[in-house]
Amino acid sequence: MLDRFALRLIQPAVRLLARPLAAAGVHANTLTWTGFAVGMLGAVLVTQAAFAPALLAFAASRLCDALDGALARQTQATDLGGFLDITLDFVFYASVPLAFAFADPARNALASAVVLAAFVGTASSFLAFAALAAKRGMRSLDYPDKSFYFLGGLTEGTETLAFFAAACLWPDGFAPLAYGFAALCVVTLVARLVWGMRAFAHDLALPAREAGHD
Repeated sequence: MLDRFALRLIQPAVRLLARPLAAAGVHANTLTWTGFAVGMLGAVLVTQAAFAPALLAFAASRLCDALDGALARQTQATDLGGFLDITLDFVFYASVPLAFAFADPARNALASAVVLAAFVGTASSFLAFAALAAKRGMRSLDYPDKSFYFLGGLTEGTETLAFFAAACLWPDGFAPLAYGFAALCVVTLVARLVWGMRAFAHDLALPAREAGHD
């Protein structure tokens, strides 16, 4: 929900930071892998209850995530870059709730499982819509620079990072934060199901062979 506003706010600074990297010949995929590695380091720090350093690692990771796209647009955007970006992002997002489960299994394991299940719902609906949107040549007006169709929702990257930050600042409250965020993910999933059904509803009127069914 907040990603489009956050992107508009930070894009000028991100583009400015990306220019010297482009001039130095840094590859966008290098930043993608660097951001992923730093994010995973943050997850490891969470397992050791080092929440303040973990939060700093998450911030640095997401800065790399913002810079890689800006750098790609200033050099050469590739399908490989888009694939790595979204795949590694989802692995990073899943690693953080899991890390909180390792940090305090008795209090956090169930809440972590619930929020991870919610992540599966939002991620699968996001990727399924993107795949069919690409098949139909659809473009997102809100995110025209992305490698594929970005379907919004109540819980996007900005909200997810806010959840991670809140959990690091209030680690004893991870469980209620996780349950609350999982509920918001369910709202996003339902909204995406509705959007998908509306976007692809005309297929119901096609013969089975034309609709792509065996």
